[in-house]
Amino acid sequence: MNDNGSYEDMILRRNIMDLAQTLGWIATFLFSIMVIPQIIKTYRSKDTSGVSLAVFVIYLNANIIALIYAFMIKQQPLIIKYIIAIITTVIYIIIFWYYYRRKNIENKIDIKIDKKIEEKIDEKIERVNV
Repeated sequence: MNDNGSYEDMILRRNIMDLAQTLGWIATFLFSIMVIPQIIKTYRSKDTSGVSLAVFVIYLNANIIALIYAFMIKQQPLIIKYIIAIITTVIYIIIFWYYYRRKNIENKIDIKIDKKIEEKIDEKIERVNV
């Protein structure tokens, strides 16, 4: 009976370890792709309002530090996770910067147009008043 219990305990421990490894890979995958929905949303809407760039910069820095750690402890799953996270975060920061800058340029153009329209209206008012 003692041998049977030991064998059953060994099988149970192995199953728990397999489950832990599977959960670790699932978490690694999900953490690696968590930026992708925001990439898609920003790309489709071409709008960065409501998104904090600071969150992505902090996330990028944390992943770079964690990647160094993963190399130091030689953990392949973590190395893969952090590399993917860094790549997706850099892609998002580039997309964010592009659309943020584009929106600011468009706003400056709108302001210039508004000022020109306002100047023309003022000119017409002055002509009428003279």
